[in-house]
Amino acid sequence: MSSSARTKRKPLAVTQEAIVFLIFVVAFACFSIFLRGFFTFDNIGSLLQNVAILGILGLAMGLVVIGRGIDLAIVAIMAITMAWSLNLMNMGYLPIVALAAGLALALIIGAIQGFLIAYVEIPAIFATLAMGTVVYGFGRVALVDQDIIYLSGDAGPLQKIGGGTFLDIPVPVWLMCTLALLIFVVLKYTKVGVFIRSMGDNPLRARIAGMPVRPLILLQYVISATIGFLAGLIMAMVVGSMNTRIVVSTMVYDVVLVVVLGGIGLSGGKGGVRNVIVGTLLIGTLLNGMTILDVPYTVQNIIKGLILLVAITADSIVNPRDEQTSQQGDI
Repeated sequence: MSSSARTKRKPLAVTQEAIVFLIFVVAFACFSIFLRGFFTFDNIGSLLQNVAILGILGLAMGLVVIGRGIDLAIVAIMAITMAWSLNLMNMGYLPIVALAAGLALALIIGAIQGFLIAYVEIPAIFATLAMGTVVYGFGRVALVDQDIIYLSGDAGPLQKIGGGTFLDIPVPVWLMCTLALLIFVVLKYTKVGVFIRSMGDNPLRARIAGMPVRPLILLQYVISATIGFLAGLIMAMVVGSMNTRIVVSTMVYDVVLVVVLGGIGLSGGKGGVRNVIVGTLLIGTLLNGMTILDVPYTVQNIIKGLILLVAITADSIVNPRDEQTSQQGDI
């Protein structure tokens, strides 16, 4: 018997990502067969657009979580900065000026969050939760005076882009794929990506190794805020408006859900772009199916909450925190 035959084959590891992807395939197939109105051109287009926006926010959240953080203010940043940009357009400012102002505001908010977490050492979950409330309150008091801000006529070309398709695939999906590829390259092939992953895996070791941990934390939140603004721009292009009330919805929990469900460990340093995409596909499909089934919004929230609890429980089992991890601070 050859040595290769004598060698015992290691069993294939079944990852959370693979399980979630299999559930997505089964759910999509069942909805397509048994749910009238699901597998139609219009509904699949709507599903892809919604998945694109959720996926873009998930990519930002995933990047932060890999670096052992969390950004609960991302939906507030998306809504308020984009609503302010639309408001400036309606006041007569050129679209490029209005968008530049909104982006600058997003960068400032991201930098403040990163500074509070990295240098003041406020736990990320509290800093971003408080910042989300401040951003929403400040935005409604000082920047926008209505719940819904509509896209002005001067910005019509933006809406045409957002509502357009390329090779029969909605433009927002192409934008999400482009962003996913960019983040994949950054995490895998650049020094910044390696440092972020190392910092998330073991912050103390990263600091001892000479990595600029504090600037990296600040950079994470600046990038997250920038992506949040991009998601807001895409949403405004698709629906022609920005509803600031989305801040008080459960959207931020949907974003956390796609990240954790896809397999990115909350303990940091684990996971990547594929995990976010898989989680986004499953949650987007389930939400679309429940909407067609006319499941009450409250019941949908209960189902999403239960899925999130199961995902977090699975994460705590698959990625247990050791003593050193707990000493470095929870998110």
